[in-house]
Amino acid sequence: MQQNSVWRAPGMPALLGMVLAGFSGYALLMPIAPLWAVRGGADEAGAGLVTGVFMLFTVLSQLFVPAALRRFGWTRVLVVGMLLLGLPAAAHLLSEDLPLILLLAAVRGAGFAVLTVCGSGAVAELVEPARRGRAIGAFGLGIAGPQVLLLPAAPWIAEQLGFWLVFLLATAPVLGVFAAVRLGRRVDSLPPHPDPAGVAHRGVRRYLGLLPPMFLLLGVTLAGGALITFVPQFGVSAVITTIGLLLLTGLAALTRWGVGHLSDRVGAQRLMWPFVLVTILGLVATAWAAAGSGREGMLLTGMALIGIAYGALQNLTLGAAFAAVPRRDQVVASAVWNIGFDAGTGLGAVVVGLLASAFSFPPALLAAAALALLTFPLAFVRGSTRSVSRGR
Repeated sequence: MQQNSVWRAPGMPALLGMVLAGFSGYALLMPIAPLWAVRGGADEAGAGLVTGVFMLFTVLSQLFVPAALRRFGWTRVLVVGMLLLGLPAAAHLLSEDLPLILLLAAVRGAGFAVLTVCGSGAVAELVEPARRGRAIGAFGLGIAGPQVLLLPAAPWIAEQLGFWLVFLLATAPVLGVFAAVRLGRRVDSLPPHPDPAGVAHRGVRRYLGLLPPMFLLLGVTLAGGALITFVPQFGVSAVITTIGLLLLTGLAALTRWGVGHLSDRVGAQRLMWPFVLVTILGLVATAWAAAGSGREGMLLTGMALIGIAYGALQNLTLGAAFAAVPRRDQVVASAVWNIGFDAGTGLGAVVVGLLASAFSFPPALLAAAALALLTFPLAFVRGSTRSVSRGR
């Protein structure tokens, strides 16, 4: 199979269209909603609370998406999710008051939960396991594009052209409703996946295989969340900071896409442990750079290493999560994986921030490296694949 056959698989164009629209709205408001709160008189804590509420309601809502899909079907859930993510963007123009902004952040978080869980879950529904690594890579490119382009552009648009334009553009998920309907109808038309023999009555034990990939993902996203948040405070120039963040996000997107080919050939499980080591090396390098001035090269090297591990482990852990459960539980795997991703990103900012305030950044980053090292044995833990194969 050629790579372009993955993009053309039935339902994949609709999935990518929905993802582009949804993540465009997300990327535009991620830096602007807190800035809007500051414009209305909020302090730094209030601005941080905007992002905190958004991520909190994202994680909480992700817990309920699989049940909602079973009860209401993909089409209805996807449409509601895209509307919840997109419509509140324009409502920011009503007021700069923090309570309203926090309410809108909570609503958007619920919509973002639907987009993230259903987006990655749809990959497993639309593409057979033999091509899933490449499909995850294509999905990752659809996510990365808006973030690489719009996250840094949003503040410039707001300051030069007006906040109103950002809020208008951030309603893009509403346009994604059309793609969501096409995707939902495609997935709803697929035959149901019956439980394989011996799995239906195992209760929560059937999901234990999801824990290793989730914690492996948490280790690397903790590193990524910490660096994205705190690199501007390392005392390097704005140019070095920008280059470092571009290295991290750009290499993450390319590696997440590229590792899919290798994953399809040799399996995700065999590839994870080297990238845990790359995560640790990247954190040690950035800790060394944060310890003093004149170490810009070391910082950029560390950011590049983290970017490579960040992208690769996103692809590999999602593939491992899908392989650890029966086919009918793929959306549960998607929810658990997304919870690990979002929780790791948030914990990276919180944990490293607390440690840095008490000890400085180098020890805080070395502590993050130690946490990543603790996940290393999980790279060799295999999920139960025999019961999974019987379910397909």
